[in-house]
Amino acid sequence: MPSPCDSQYAPAGDVGTALMVIDSRLRTVYEGKDTADPEQQRLIDQFTASLDREEADALVDGTCTLIYMFTQWLRMAYEKHDRDVIEYVVPGFVASMRMMPKSIRSEVIPTMTGLVVAAATGLSPNLWRKQYGDWTGDEMNALEATALLLAEHINRLTDDRDFATRVITQALAGANQD
Repeated sequence: MPSPCDSQYAPAGDVGTALMVIDSRLRTVYEGKDTADPEQQRLIDQFTASLDREEADALVDGTCTLIYMFTQWLRMAYEKHDRDVIEYVVPGFVASMRMMPKSIRSEVIPTMTGLVVAAATGLSPNLWRKQYGDWTGDEMNALEATALLLAEHINRLTDDRDFATRVITQALAGANQD
């Protein structure tokens, strides 16, 4: 019997905007900056402040879709080498989140870890999370960081700083052609 959290029941959300935000953050990291360019951050803040509730929910769903897609890519890559994605991704993911105490509260790390594990087992991260109530403000930075860390993990594995973004862009282009 399929789970109500199965990914087939999840809304995709605004994947394009979520990808744009994650790609922007990745570029900041790769440029060796600790924080985003002030102008870039102002534009992101202005954009997110302009979103109504429905658009904000779509952006959260889009970020969860990215987490699902990144985790599925990692799962397939690790399975090719007879390795378990949870064993090889989650410990480093948790360690990285713990190194960000200013932007990631420690109490949200288990939830973000649950999102990754849910995605690794074929469940929708947003539907899995939804069963525990509404998203909290503290989870928003952590949600973005989760997608960022997964994308960066993919980029490190492939030795290509644009690989994760390109995979999603190609998937979106393929979906638009169907």
